[in-house]
Amino acid sequence: MSETPGTLDPATETFVAHRNLLFTVAYEMLGSATDAEDVLQETWLRWSGVALDTVLDRRAFLVRITTRQALKRLRTLGRRKESYVGPWLPEPLLTTPDVAEDVELAANVSMAMLLVLETLAPTERAVFVLREVFAVDYDEIAQAVEKTPAAVRQIAHRARAHVAARKPRGTGSPAEHRAALKAFQAAVETGDLQGLLDILAPDVVALSDGGGVKHALPRPVVGADQVARLLAVGWWKREVERTVEPVQVNGGPGLLIRVGGEIDGVLAVRVENGYVTGAYHVRNPEKLSSVAREITVSR
Repeated sequence: MSETPGTLDPATETFVAHRNLLFTVAYEMLGSATDAEDVLQETWLRWSGVALDTVLDRRAFLVRITTRQALKRLRTLGRRKESYVGPWLPEPLLTTPDVAEDVELAANVSMAMLLVLETLAPTERAVFVLREVFAVDYDEIAQAVEKTPAAVRQIAHRARAHVAARKPRGTGSPAEHRAALKAFQAAVETGDLQGLLDILAPDVVALSDGGGVKHALPRPVVGADQVARLLAVGWWKREVERTVEPVQVNGGPGLLIRVGGEIDGVLAVRVENGYVTGAYHVRNPEKLSSVAREITVSR
C-alpha cells in the first residue's frame, strides 16, 4: 500500500482514504497505538477479501470491521492489564498541530479522556466512541457491536452518563495551552518550586507508567505542594544529560524527554483555565514507539 491514491485498486484506495479515521476509532477504543495498528492490519486483511459491489457504504463497512476487531483486542487487553506492573497509562501519540485546533477531537483523544474511557466495559466504550466521538447512527453501531438498535440506545445512554460524571472540564484555547506549557517547562527544568506552585492547580494529579521496566510513581500524587516538590527535587532530577522538547501529545501540550539523546519518556500535560491540572508521565519503553513521529488522527 505504498502507492499514491489514484494508482491504487478500488479496495486499497478506499482503505487508504479512511485509514486515519479507522486508526482513530481503534485508538480511542484501545488506548494503544501499537494495538490500533494491529487492528488496522486485521481490518485490511478482511476488507481486501470483500466484494466491493456488495457494499453500499464503504466507510461504514470499514468502521464496522475495525470496531469488531478492536472489541476482540480490547477484551484481551483487559486481561493483560490485570497483570500489568504499576499504574497503567494510555500509549501517548505525538499528534499533528491541526488536532489541537479541533477542540472536540483534542478533548476526546486526550490522556485524561482515555483514562475515563478505561472505566467503561468494552461494549460501552465501543458504543460511546462511535456515537459521541464519530456520530455513527444507532443502526450502524448495532451492526458493529452485534446488538439491537434498542439495546445500543440504552448502552449509549448509560455510557454517556458515566463519562459525563467523570470527564475532564473545559481546557481552554491552544494559545493558553502553549503559555501554560512554557511556564511549566521553565519551572521544571530549573527546579523552580515557586514557579511550579504558580502554574499548578490546587488539585493537580501526577501519574506515571514505567511498566515495571523504568522507575515510576507507585500511585498518583495529588495536590500542588506534593506535585511541585516531586517535579522540583524528586524523580525529575535523577537522570543526567536530559533534554526537554515541547510537543503536542494527544491533542494537547506535552514534553518529549530525552536522556543521552534517546527518548526516555513523554509527559502529557492537562491544562484547564491556564493551570496545569494533570501530568501523565509515560516511561514504559513499549509505549514510546509512537512518539518518534507525528500521527494524524481524524473524525
